[in-house]
Amino acid sequence: MSALEPYPYDRLAELQGLAAAHPEGAVDLSIGTPCDPPPEVVEAALARAEGLPGYPPSAGTPEARAAAADWMARRFDVRVEPGQVGLCVGTKELVATVPWLLRQRRPERDLVLCPAVAYPTYAMGARLAGCRVLAIPEGPGGRPNWGALSSETLRRALLIWVNSPANPSGALTDLEEAAAFARAAGVPLFSDECYVELTWQGPPRTVLAGGAEGVVAVHSLSKRSNLAGLRVGCFAGDPGLVGELVQLRRHLGMMVPAPAQAAAVAAWADDEHVALQRDRYRRRLERLAGALGAAG
Repeated sequence: MSALEPYPYDRLAELQGLAAAHPEGAVDLSIGTPCDPPPEVVEAALARAEGLPGYPPSAGTPEARAAAADWMARRFDVRVEPGQVGLCVGTKELVATVPWLLRQRRPERDLVLCPAVAYPTYAMGARLAGCRVLAIPEGPGGRPNWGALSSETLRRALLIWVNSPANPSGALTDLEEAAAFARAAGVPLFSDECYVELTWQGPPRTVLAGGAEGVVAVHSLSKRSNLAGLRVGCFAGDPGLVGELVQLRRHLGMMVPAPAQAAAVAAWADDEHVALQRDRYRRRLERLAGALGAAG
């Protein structure tokens, strides 16, 4: 494999220096890291947590997997068994390693499909697995143009990534359409839904609403609960895909620390702090939109 490209945010160092020279300093919007405090209910759970002497379950404790499944039932009205859920050390490590893990069983497939404008780790994860990356052509409104993908492309596809609401555009994908396409093509679909709690109109949507066959939903506590430093996410869906990933990840020692898992249980069990954060973000968004509009 050729030399890896620089870490995406390192490319901004020169621009950050220019911005910092401005009389009012820099406003750094490069990395979406939370700046608000985490919920008190989570901090309390973290302080009470036990389990430091022993290794935590790589798949997640029964309590953590059940809490994630219960949250999905409340928010999405979908039934997911705890055994269809696995924990990850923040979703970035899952995004980066999924192609490599899947390719252990499917080495003949060497193509990862992802949105044309997207989180850079989709592409980097593919490259680390020795795969090529193909941006899914965009159709009207920025939606994926599934019809533009050839049969040869799909024959070599290891997995398809979709991201809704999308980072960085905020666009929404028809997840039911995406799942139907992926199932028909016989390609696993991974739906990155890390921003699903930050939607302003109507209920949040998950790819699991149309069933778990052939699909995996990826969720995070980083933005939902201002817990980026805790490093807890989860993946849920097709029992075969989830089970395969859980087993492979055990060999790599990918484990969320036990206190973090206990805190995650409290975070997934509480919806009030999420509603407050969603309103906080909306007010900031409206303020920014007004300022940009006033500036023309």
